Amino acid sequence: MTHALPQLTGGIFLSDGGLETSLVFLDNIALPHFAAFTLLQDELGQERLKSYYVPYLELCGEMPGAGFILETPTWRASSDWAALLGIDATRLKALNTQAAQMMCAMRARWAPRLSGPIVVSGVIGPRGDGYVADAPTSVDEAADYHLLQAQALAAGGVDMLAGVTMTTAAEALGISIAARRVGLPVAISFTVETDGRLPSGESLGDAIGKVDAYAPPAYFAINCAHPRHFEHALPVGEPWIARIQGVRANASTKSHAELDDSTELDIGDPEDLAQRYRGLQGALPRLNVLGGCCGTDWRHLRAIRDAWTSQAF
Repeated sequence: MTHALPQLTGGIFLSDGGLETSLVFLDNIALPHFAAFTLLQDELGQERLKSYYVPYLELCGEMPGAGFILETPTWRASSDWAALLGIDATRLKALNTQAAQMMCAMRARWAPRLSGPIVVSGVIGPRGDGYVADAPTSVDEAADYHLLQAQALAAGGVDMLAGVTMTTAAEALGISIAARRVGLPVAISFTVETDGRLPSGESLGDAIGKVDAYAPPAYFAINCAHPRHFEHALPVGEPWIARIQGVRANASTKSHAELDDSTELDIGDPEDLAQRYRGLQGALPRLNVLGGCCGTDWRHLRAIRDAWTSQAF
């Protein structure tokens, strides 16, 4: 696949749900620091990761013409988190590349079963906590920090990069610059608090504008927040609205602080979540990449898929 991303020309693209929350709360798999990429280190873990994606690919295969964004399990696979896990730089690079290669192999196996394209996306998470705007403090620092992971994912053959759960425009811009340095398109996905603003206090529109002004990504997305938290922050007619093509929402309506304090999984109401996705069609005219985040699993994505095509109404 070339760097011309098929989701940019329209059509519907599904993705997976909350990888880490599914593994921890539904499968009872211990993930230190919520780092799913650590499962790549043995054959049993690799097989568990592969099996996680299967229900989502099956859902996509049942939807004529739909494509799929196959995301690598590398949200925590950057150097600061690796240091906490006792993984050195050489091993970290190899694991990122391995993750990309595993997704490319899954694409080869599943492509004949889907009528739409499969895009392999290399996930880059925030340097700090996904709910707190704490690091890095500058665009240059972010670009330098995330470049190593971008290079490793590119070496593994991904079609694009995805900077997800971004809490500041500065870090998002740094990832966009890093993607440009490795010659790959990138999607930038922001998370928001219950007031519709980034944890940094920036509005979605301001954050998108800052990134677009210097290193425009292929498109933007919103993840790790319930639609109730950002529906009201999408003013009709603003030019930046047309730059948002993806949503990966949380299942729960709880705030980030409440989720941090939770000891049990809150799966929310899958049908209500699906209807809210459907309602976003009017607010986000270019929205065509649909997935889930914390608390969601294949049941949520099935409801979202059906609601989007009005099959459930």
